Amino acid sequence: MRMWATRLDAAGIHDPRLRDDFTRQRARVARYKPAAYLAVLLLLPRPLAPHVIAATAFMHHTDNLLDHGPRSERAAAYAAWEKEVHRALATGVSDHPVIRALLHTGARHPRLLGHVRDFLNTAVTDLEFTGFATESDYQRYLDDYSLPAFLLVACLLAPGDEPAGYRAACRTYIDGSQRLDFVNDLAEDLADDRLTIPRDTLLRHGVTCTDLLQARDTPEVRALLGDLLHQARTTLAASRPVTDLLPPANRPFVRALIALEEATTTAATTKGPHLLTSSARPSLRTMLKILLREYRSARRIRRSHADTDG
Repeated sequence: MRMWATRLDAAGIHDPRLRDDFTRQRARVARYKPAAYLAVLLLLPRPLAPHVIAATAFMHHTDNLLDHGPRSERAAAYAAWEKEVHRALATGVSDHPVIRALLHTGARHPRLLGHVRDFLNTAVTDLEFTGFATESDYQRYLDDYSLPAFLLVACLLAPGDEPAGYRAACRTYIDGSQRLDFVNDLAEDLADDRLTIPRDTLLRHGVTCTDLLQARDTPEVRALLGDLLHQARTTLAASRPVTDLLPPANRPFVRALIALEEATTTAATTKGPHLLTSSARPSLRTMLKILLREYRSARRIRRSHADTDG
């Protein structure tokens, strides 16, 4: 907790209630994505880390409202949440800890608030999701939901004016990440009656939804999963130039995110049809190796800046 406290101090977050708000969001993100949380804590500049946590927690809270429970309940919960967030954006105050942390981050990083509005304007896309007929349907979902969600965090990593080509580079990354998530989370999504593979892709591979639901280990299923994971890996590799558009201090974090996704792709490829019963994740050793490599890089950058300032 001392490491977290130093980051709150560096970000100028001293009010006790606000510190508690950010700390609660820290716990939320740590449960949701433990490896990514460690990357935030270890690799980002200290003043930025709490703000990335706040944006991530807001995105995750909204995503949970859209994804969990009967559709009528989800629709009502999201409508109430959207109204509450818009009211907070208009007044600058809120009784909700997720929103209070978000507002504080928005006051320090004003571009975030525009991305919050953009995200809310199209987030209902996930609520209305009934599957993809074609790859084009998936691409629309990417533009309407996945990219606006990722830009909540990505806008914090590129301060000032958005670099030319940055949004397109972010889209490439989130395309690879989303493709990976859809394959890796197949077991969970299928259990929720949510098919995230385009139907024309299933047809092209000669695979039925029943094959997936019954976790059949057939050559067709293996070929389907292999092709989907290859596509995710190729797209993630194509996203690496996004780091060149960031300030040097933020590059180790994004390199780690991409490397962790690539390691997950390798683990999923090894797991094969068993993905239809549970998701894959890299070994702890692999994740720590990635984080340690980028931590060393981050330290070199910080020392270089300290020498320059001195």
